[in-house]
Amino acid sequence: MRAAVLFIIVALWSAAASAQGFSGLARVDPARSGLEESGRQVVLRLTISQPVPYRVRLLDGPPRLVVDFREVDFGALGRPDVSSLENVVALRTGRVGPGWTRLVAELSAPLGLQSAQMVTGAEDGSARVEVALVPVSDEEFAAQVASGQGGTDAFPAPSASAPPKRRPAEGGPLVVVLDPGHGGVDPGATRDGVTEADLMLAFARDVREALLRAGDYEVVMTREDDSFVSLETRLTIARRAGADIFLSLHADAVEEGIARGAQVYTLSEEASSEALAKLAWRHDRDDILGGADLSGTDDRVAQALMEIARRETAPRTLALARSMVGGLRGKGVRLHKHPMGAADFSVLKLPDIPAVLLEAAFLSTTSELEKLQRPEWRRQAADGIAEGVAAWAAEDARLRALRRQ
Repeated sequence: MRAAVLFIIVALWSAAASAQGFSGLARVDPARSGLEESGRQVVLRLTISQPVPYRVRLLDGPPRLVVDFREVDFGALGRPDVSSLENVVALRTGRVGPGWTRLVAELSAPLGLQSAQMVTGAEDGSARVEVALVPVSDEEFAAQVASGQGGTDAFPAPSASAPPKRRPAEGGPLVVVLDPGHGGVDPGATRDGVTEADLMLAFARDVREALLRAGDYEVVMTREDDSFVSLETRLTIARRAGADIFLSLHADAVEEGIARGAQVYTLSEEASSEALAKLAWRHDRDDILGGADLSGTDDRVAQALMEIARRETAPRTLALARSMVGGLRGKGVRLHKHPMGAADFSVLKLPDIPAVLLEAAFLSTTSELEKLQRPEWRRQAADGIAEGVAAWAAEDARLRALRRQ
């Protein structure tokens, strides 16, 4: 068996990464990555600092393996030397599409995809992607190329075929979009075999039940099972549902110390301008601002219109966050010592829909993980959220009536 070829770190890798414009949300570990050959068989192993959505497929003309990742920083790889390999003649990385990066292994002859997997759960939070290629007939290779065989679709269509649903008239049901964080190949925080994605899906179902039981609500979930839903698609779901409010549910982990209690986040002021600029550049114009036709506007005009909408929505969003904290406190749910915060969370970036992110608890703390697993605690917290939403809706309606006067 030919020895694994480890990627070489170039001296100026950090400058290369900066030049490519990557955010470095996930990084490749060259010391634990490589290509291995055994005759005509090839195995690609990549260790990255955290799990991310990915897709594997084959292309022809010339034959090549393509692996797309949700924004991985490949800068540490530098320019890999594959001159000692027989089946791989070139290896390239680069950015492709907004928020996605690509690794391409050009093959000397067609090889078929035998397996592709992401192994998660390492103590350091890293994930290992393994792709195995084996000899196949020309017909089999052509069939794999045609089918795009591989993992999760890295580029889901951002918009549904139906037009955006307009919000119901006053007096109609309040449309609440619940967003259970993570899912599928993106499990979120993990501990003792328990994933943030699974816990938040169960919690979202409890919140949905509490809302439907408590008031006149229409509740929409961004995912109903353990599947990957891109950030762009989550926002699209909210727009298409005609959302009045957007609640994203998470349970984070901290690397050091003990953290306890729920926190409610809004989009930070510092993040807003850049966030809106990115939305204007990459998102379906029907999905980023309801009630306005932005299809004929350039990015700068669209960004300006969204900024106006965001400034009008910001006080309502802050009021929603405060009501959520009050509802949780009223039900006896333990709160973090700083129960409210602001950060650059991508799922909070629709400019005209009040949106908050709830960190329900911290998986890194044993007692916090245990309470998330208890149905009675989840129902208690869900009732607190329902009370917070009801209090916000009543006050928001009162303020709207005053503005009309």
